[in-house]
Amino acid sequence: MARFVLNGTEVSADVPGDMPLLWVLRDVLGFTGTKYGCGMALCGACTVHIDGAAARSCVVPVSGVEGRQITTIEGMGTLENLHPVQQAWIEEQVPQCGYCQPGMIMAVAAFLESNPQPDDAAINQSITNICRCGTYPRIRRAIHRAAQLRRDQSDITA
Repeated sequence: MARFVLNGTEVSADVPGDMPLLWVLRDVLGFTGTKYGCGMALCGACTVHIDGAAARSCVVPVSGVEGRQITTIEGMGTLENLHPVQQAWIEEQVPQCGYCQPGMIMAVAAFLESNPQPDDAAINQSITNICRCGTYPRIRRAIHRAAQLRRDQSDITA
């Protein structure tokens, strides 16, 4: 029995310990925002947060998240209160097909936690998710916008 906290709620799943977290999220728990892309941790479509760090869930066995905090795209914000990265994605009209975007948003949100004022070189080095539609210029603009939105929010709360 796998037990962990998913988007703030304790969950359990009666699955083999070597089952990838991706399939537990999608097929067992019904959180389909996390996408399957390559199954080899190369594309990033399956990115979630494990204890706040970006992780590619297609290669993480569910036994490795026992007792840990997992956040999926469904746990990032609400329509009434978007996460700054989601807001930036909308403002910059990032998605084309949209398939990779949940994983991209998750990777960027974790990245901005550790690098709140990234330059283009840091973005290139750290955000390795693949967008087959090639929306990389919009993604870069959205990352910079999200960083500014986060700074603006922290100024308001300070």
